[in-house]
Amino acid sequence: MNGEVISLKGVSKAYPAVPAPLQVLQDISLDVGAGESLAIVGPSGCGKSTLLNLLGALDTPTAGQILFKGRDVATLSPNEQAQLRNRDIGFVFQLHHLLPQCTALENVIVPALAAGRADDVYQRGVALLERVGLTDRMHARPGQLSGGERQRVAVARALINRPGLLLADEPTGSLSQEGAEQLADMLIGLNREEGMALIIVTHSPDLAGRIGRTLELRGGRLTAKA
Repeated sequence: MNGEVISLKGVSKAYPAVPAPLQVLQDISLDVGAGESLAIVGPSGCGKSTLLNLLGALDTPTAGQILFKGRDVATLSPNEQAQLRNRDIGFVFQLHHLLPQCTALENVIVPALAAGRADDVYQRGVALLERVGLTDRMHARPGQLSGGERQRVAVARALINRPGLLLADEPTGSLSQEGAEQLADMLIGLNREEGMALIIVTHSPDLAGRIGRTLELRGGRLTAKA
């Protein structure tokens, strides 16, 4: 391992509400290093998506610190936070959010072009689509792909900028059992090969059971899964 990629120190999150603020997360501390994988499980509405948004610098905590490779995310400017999300953090959601007018390859390389990279973008896009088993589908548009294929394109897109952290929110939730198993194989393999930190939020005990460690979010607190 190469040190912590993401660290949460006493992080809490509350939202304004009447008669009192709604406390979603309470005093969460967490370290995930390069090459590590973590599954976060818990009942619906327990705050898993809120936690993922904080990990991905999409939201800010009410209290506590979030450090990305030692840098306090709260001290970054909005532009620096946007650059962090684009260049250093990969996102995979339950819904793929692909651009319907673009081919699979074009969808994969869009984040790299947005980051101003122009060196090996095309070659890496092709290599990633080959890695996820879509060499013969790279010029197809999302409407011509199956659900599992679209999700694999989304994974390749998330990796185009060689992120230090990959966040996956219920990535197998909309797939068949076979598709879910294939996607899990791929995520675990890429985690090892790319050396990134991988954090997956999931309801699937099968997927969680294959990840390096599992933590449960319940009552706003993160604990080791019993």
